[in-house]
Amino acid sequence: MNGSNRMTLTFSSRSENEAFARIAVAAFVSQLDPTVDELNDLKTAVSEAVTNAIIHGYDGNPDGMVTIEAHIEGDTVSIIVRDEGKGIEDLELARQPLFTSRPELERSGMGFTIMENFMDEFEAASEPGKGTEIRMMKRIESKKALYN
Repeated sequence: MNGSNRMTLTFSSRSENEAFARIAVAAFVSQLDPTVDELNDLKTAVSEAVTNAIIHGYDGNPDGMVTIEAHIEGDTVSIIVRDEGKGIEDLELARQPLFTSRPELERSGMGFTIMENFMDEFEAASEPGKGTEIRMMKRIESKKALYN
């Protein structure tokens, strides 16, 4: 590998596609030979971002689309998860631990907190009526990643 690689994946906002997204990103990142812990962190963060897009961005409407872009540069993977759903009215409030806009679904309100803690960098941007974009980055510390 020359140190740089990209992938883009777009899929319907159906809850059954969350597992597909998590596995697809894990397969893409596997070329860096991440540790089990690194891979689990990535899969969990992607799962949270995709679930938020489906549950909150589209209110469970399967007609929306979720896009994941992943980019490997050297030993670092950058992941963007984007929806064109309803957006977030108050992003700072939504990022607070235990806050959920869907308590009737027994949501934990920990999605943003989990993404932020499992990744090295995390950014969220949202515009009401236009959607949400999550940007995450993680450095993979395997020998294979370090020498590419």
